[in-house]
Amino acid sequence: MEHDLPSIKSWKSLVKRRNNPQEGGKSSWKMKPVMALMCTVLLIFWYKTTDFQYQQTQIEETDYPFEMAKESDEPVSEKLKGLPFGIIQPKSDLELKPLWSSTSLRSKAGESTNRNLLAMPVGLKQKNNVDDVVKKFLPANFTVILFHYDGNMDQWWDLEWSSKAIHIVAHNQTKWWFAKRFLHPDIVSIYDYVFLWDEDLGVENFNPQKYLRIVKSAGLEISQPALHPNSTEVHHRITVRSRTNIFHRRVYDSRGNMKCSNTSEGPPCTGFVEGMAPVFSRSAWFCTWNLIQNDLVHGWGMDMKLGYCAQGDRSKKVGIVDSEYIFHQGIQTLGGSGHPDKKNSARSGITRRRGSATFDSRTEIRRQSTWELRTFKERWNRAVEEDKNWVDRSSSTRNRISSNRRFKRSGVISSLLQRQAAESRK
Repeated sequence: MEHDLPSIKSWKSLVKRRNNPQEGGKSSWKMKPVMALMCTVLLIFWYKTTDFQYQQTQIEETDYPFEMAKESDEPVSEKLKGLPFGIIQPKSDLELKPLWSSTSLRSKAGESTNRNLLAMPVGLKQKNNVDDVVKKFLPANFTVILFHYDGNMDQWWDLEWSSKAIHIVAHNQTKWWFAKRFLHPDIVSIYDYVFLWDEDLGVENFNPQKYLRIVKSAGLEISQPALHPNSTEVHHRITVRSRTNIFHRRVYDSRGNMKCSNTSEGPPCTGFVEGMAPVFSRSAWFCTWNLIQNDLVHGWGMDMKLGYCAQGDRSKKVGIVDSEYIFHQGIQTLGGSGHPDKKNSARSGITRRRGSATFDSRTEIRRQSTWELRTFKERWNRAVEEDKNWVDRSSSTRNRISSNRRFKRSGVISSLLQRQAAESRK
C-alpha cells in the first residue's frame, strides 16, 4: 500500500514543475521541431496516398470508359482483381482472324492494316449497289461490316468480297439500332474514321482515299461527301455539291424560312451533315455513340445535334466534301420484303392484311420517326435543363458571351473616361 502511493517529495516536485513556466517552456520548445517533423511526414503521406488514388481512378476511367455493369457501385478494379493487370484487354476490334496461320503471320498478329471502317445496313434489293460501294472501299484497306435488316444473308455469298466482310443479321432493324449495339467505341477504337452509310448511295464519283486526305487536311471531325445536285432526295441545301469548292462548311441561302448567311452559327446553315452518309473521326464517334438513344432507332433529330460531338467549333470541325461526291438515290426499302421477286413494292411498303385491309408500313415508319423526333427533342431539352454543369460550346453561344464581355468592358472604359474628364474640369 505504501509503495502504491507517491511520496510527499514527488508531489512537491510535480507542483513545482507546474508552477515554473520557464521549465515548461523549455520542454515545449524542445517538442516543437519533433511535432513539425511529424506533421510534415503526415502531410507527405496524405498527399502521396491521395495522388495515388487519383492516378488509379484516371487509369480506370481511361481503360474502362463504360463500366461493364451498373447493377452495383463496385468499381471496375474490384471486378477484375482476380486478374493480373498486364493480361487485361478492355478493347477489341472487328478484324477477322484466321483459324490458323504461318509463323510469319503470327509474328504480325498484333498489327492491323485496316484503319478505317465502313458500316452499312443492307437489303437484298440493293445488292448490286452495295457491291459497287464495297468494291470502292475494300482496296483502300477498309474493314467492312454489313447489317442485314431483311434477314436475308445467304444470297450474298456469291460476291467475291463477301467472305472478307462481317455480316450481322437482325430483321427490320435500322442503321442506328445496329450502330448502338455493334459499334461500341471500345470495339471500333482502332479505326481512324467510321463511315456509317446508307445502302442507296451511288459512288461513281467517289474515292475513299482522296476523301480522307481532304478531311484530314481540313481538320474535319464530322463530314460527309456532297450530294450530286440531281440526287433523288436532297433535304438540306448545305449537302448539295459546289462545283467550285473542294469542301465547304456553310451554305448561303436567302430563300424560304431558313435564312443562311455569314452570321448563321448552327444547323442546317453550318456545322451540319445529314444522316445518310456521315463520316466520324475516332473522337467524334466516341461522342456520337453516346448521343444515340438506345430506344430511338430511327435517329431523327440527331443530325441537328451531331455538331456538339465535333470536338470543337462545329462551324469549323464539320464540313461537306465537294470534290468527292455521291448520288443519293432515295430508295426506301426498310420495312418491306427482303425478296426482290415479290410483287409488293418495298418503296410503297403496302401489304395485304387478312385479305381486305391494307397496311402501309412506310406511313407507320414515318409516324414512329416523328414520335421519336419529338421524344428526342424533349430529352435533349430536359438534359440541358437538369445538367447545371453543362456549357453550350457552340460558336453562337461563345459569340454571345464574348459580346457581353466586350459590352461590359466598353462600359467600364466609358465610365473611366467620363470620370477623368470630370476630374480635369475640376
